[in-house]
Amino acid sequence: MSKLPNAHKFLDVSDYGRPFARIIAKSLVKTNFTPIHVTISFIISGLVAIICILNYNFILAAFFLILKSILDAADGELARLKNTPSYVGRYFDSVSDIILNFLILLAIWHITNGNLLYTFLAFLGIQLQGTLYNYYYVILRNMFDGDTTSRIIEDESPTALPGEKQKNVDLFFKLYTILYKGFDKTIYHLDKNASEGKPMPNWLMTFISTFGLGFQLLIISILLVFNLQQFIIPFFIFYSILIFVFIGIRKAFY
Repeated sequence: MSKLPNAHKFLDVSDYGRPFARIIAKSLVKTNFTPIHVTISFIISGLVAIICILNYNFILAAFFLILKSILDAADGELARLKNTPSYVGRYFDSVSDIILNFLILLAIWHITNGNLLYTFLAFLGIQLQGTLYNYYYVILRNMFDGDTTSRIIEDESPTALPGEKQKNVDLFFKLYTILYKGFDKTIYHLDKNASEGKPMPNWLMTFISTFGLGFQLLIISILLVFNLQQFIIPFFIFYSILIFVFIGIRKAFY
């Protein structure tokens, strides 16, 4: 099951791992594996990738970063196949992503003897890029009755879904808020009327999908494989300029 009805799907370049994720999810649907187990597996894959980066084994690092991206999609696919949507799973996934993103950039900073300030700016850039993409994507899903586990504005802890405890939802929501609130508020204030505008065309959503975490990990992987690790942090700093370009296009035309 997709996050969007067929009529409103766009080419999501950050979602290249989805076909493999579906295969993994289908193989697990009749097992005791839960989406949370798959999320834990992508955390392990991300940590292995970081270890590989620190040991200058860039090809293996790239493999585990791509695997992490695939598994990151597989947990949601499994939740949809088992019909077990979960706010705990949604927040656990996001909290894991942001921590791994920070650790990946720290590993790259370490091996390149880079500037810590630039590393922090790249981290801010990556998170703001991903937040903008998710913001527009969630708006689109809400417009067309797609997957609604994610909300446009995460301003209060949601009511627990069947199969999960409210105290767990509240805990993971609090962690999510601590880590993401600043990014969410920044993007919202940059384009607070986005949900009232016209649906953005598929071509624009495809361009914005380059801000998705899957595509970000793909860029990191490619640069690592070609031994261009020193360009990773500058790339994400300068690529963040497109945040204002995409918001400007949305405000001007949609």
